[in-house]
Amino acid sequence: MPLNPYLNFDGNTREVVLYYASVFGLEEPEIITFGSQHGDELPPGSENLVMHAKLTIAGSDLMFSDTFPGMPYQQGNNISLAFVSKDEQAIRDAFHKLSEGGDVKMELQETSWSKCYGYLTDKFGIGWQFNLEA
Repeated sequence: MPLNPYLNFDGNTREVVLYYASVFGLEEPEIITFGSQHGDELPPGSENLVMHAKLTIAGSDLMFSDTFPGMPYQQGNNISLAFVSKDEQAIRDAFHKLSEGGDVKMELQETSWSKCYGYLTDKFGIGWQFNLEA
């Protein structure tokens, strides 16, 4: 169960991902937009922002996203750790423990990409994404 760094950007994620793919000689990755997942919930003009993209560089997954529309972006604080596991109980246990003294941004729930996904910031200010791997 690796921990994957998740980098967030302020509207230029597509450019960043394509640049890193070219630097490391990788094929253009699949890019999922907020508009393809959230539809009517988005502010106008944010449909094409990147919700998720992933590059595998030297055996490690590096994941990318634009900041969710309406959420603040601050360069330097634009990284979170993604705990991706096939063990739902391990996800629930870690989420519960890290939420103590932290700030839950999105409770664990089923999404279009995962049966169990959630996001929180722990008591030390580190962002954590939890994702049940299919």
